[in-house]
Amino acid sequence: MYNLLLTALLILSVILVIAIFMQPQKNPSSNVFDSSGSEALFERTKARGFEAFMQRFTAILVFFWLAIALVLAILSSK
Repeated sequence: MYNLLLTALLILSVILVIAIFMQPQKNPSSNVFDSSGSEALFERTKARGFEAFMQRFTAILVFFWLAIALVLAILSSK
């Protein structure tokens, strides 16, 4: 059981890293200290299409990753 969950956590970690890198860039100007980029830092735009899907998909992956990590921590403490 422990080895199966550990393998699932490893696979989920790789998928999570790939999903994070696949998310589109929100602001083309990555310089936070630039005067033109500071207004865009606090804008709240609703994600649509692929961006919305990737945000939800990443959130679900993080939830499962944390759940498996918690179960592994409980199993390893016994």
